[in-house]
Amino acid sequence: MNLLSVAILVFLSIFTVCHGKDKASLPNIVILFADDVGYGDLEVYGHPTSSTPNLTKLAEGGLVFTQFYAGAPVCSPSRAALLTGRYAVRSGIYPGVLVPTSTGGLPHNETTIAEIVKTRGYSTSMVGKWHLGVGENGTYLPTNQGFDEYLGVPYSHDMCPCYNCFYPNDPCWNTCDLNYTYCPLFNNTDILEQPVNLTTLDATYVQRAKSVIQRNANAGTPFFLYYAFQHAHHPQFASKEFRNATARGTFGDSLAELDWCVGQVMEQLESSGVLDNTLVLFTSDNGPSLRNENRGGNAGLLKCGKGTTYEGGQRVPAIAYWPQRIAPGRTTELAGNMDFLPTIANLVGATLPSVALDGVDMAPILFEGKKSARDTFFYYFTEPNPKYGIYAVRYNQYKAHYYTQGQQNSDEFNHDKDCRPSANRTLHDPPLLYDLDLDPSENYNLSSKEYSQILAKIQEIKSQFESTMVWGESQVKKPTSTAVEPCCKKDCTPFPDCCQCHRPSWSSSILSTLGNKDFAKLRWTRN
Repeated sequence: MNLLSVAILVFLSIFTVCHGKDKASLPNIVILFADDVGYGDLEVYGHPTSSTPNLTKLAEGGLVFTQFYAGAPVCSPSRAALLTGRYAVRSGIYPGVLVPTSTGGLPHNETTIAEIVKTRGYSTSMVGKWHLGVGENGTYLPTNQGFDEYLGVPYSHDMCPCYNCFYPNDPCWNTCDLNYTYCPLFNNTDILEQPVNLTTLDATYVQRAKSVIQRNANAGTPFFLYYAFQHAHHPQFASKEFRNATARGTFGDSLAELDWCVGQVMEQLESSGVLDNTLVLFTSDNGPSLRNENRGGNAGLLKCGKGTTYEGGQRVPAIAYWPQRIAPGRTTELAGNMDFLPTIANLVGATLPSVALDGVDMAPILFEGKKSARDTFFYYFTEPNPKYGIYAVRYNQYKAHYYTQGQQNSDEFNHDKDCRPSANRTLHDPPLLYDLDLDPSENYNLSSKEYSQILAKIQEIKSQFESTMVWGESQVKKPTSTAVEPCCKKDCTPFPDCCQCHRPSWSSSILSTLGNKDFAKLRWTRN
């Protein structure tokens, strides 16, 4: 071997060390993202009648978080926060959520997890609910945001007419929006089905997720799968095998089907031989939709729910799983969905985007059992406004509320009047202060005099953070247009009723393999 060859080998060795693992050893990444599943909804978090055996299995072999936060108290901004590692006010995904006629969406200058891992040779796939915009000619869909492929409904399935939610022809138990086109099922930028068949949708999603795993395992390609469930957002729905399958009614049936999907993904990872080299992250986009009462979720011991900056609005269940890399157990360390991006980027040896990031690397918690790099969290209301800014700040175990406000998703008849939409924005000076380690339900306001130093420290943190915050142009406030509404028959009439395209229910065969409703048979069991 000549000197030039030796020099090249040395260079390549140094390059590999400095830039992470070689492609063959890069871990696969799977994010399982539930919708409107609250802190108290899963068996592992204490719900007495939920049936979630696969998530229980995941928790038994993984790390369960007790102080994990969604980046926002409602859907679109929380999804933006997860994918970009930034509070959604930076990317303009505010106020509220995007709708089918929104002309805005996640700006293309925002860097997503998918775009980051692609620089390391990853295959990137998304299955499920997007809710970060469709736009003209599908400009904001996932395939224009770093994903190689997409199969899913691009927003919440209540944002379109809904009639059949439970097999075979049972109605939906919530009012859906009749002002928009029927819910479309997209394959990349093409519409496969409109309206989507909710009773076979999960089988369709599962089939695609399993195909992604098997295909990439066969090719030896590292992959990132972002699987965002429609469950358990209202109106709840369920296929034949999950209708009336639980003691918890429609929400329980919906949650049980979500759990089945989790089990199918985990079984496929194992059968494809890649489970031991895959980081699986499960969490929810925000707290429970309490306005749906018995057909909504549960925040457990936390105050209020979806839409609010109380703990029930943003503290959510979370589980991290990676055999032999993450020690099973439970952690009280502070973390959130914005931490996924820097954690994944550092794990795969990718370069972080040159922007202000709000997420931190979770590696010390996941792999070393050490303290979190995060000691603060900022709460923005559902309709954030620069005039009011941050509603609440968490610092270590202390949380200070500068403003409080109820919200419609936490129910106009809530037994706690603070949660109701009639509870108008209220300024607190001095701020309300709670010790969340001792009082996670936010019942006991601490004396401002006794805790003056803590309040001063929190005020310093808040002022410093807000002084550097640059609010992005609101994408939600951009003009709406029926021209961007998805329709499988372009320029058809009468609009929107003409937007209907049906396909054979090729996915129903998967559900037929489930047999009866014996949930022992629906549980993922590792060999």
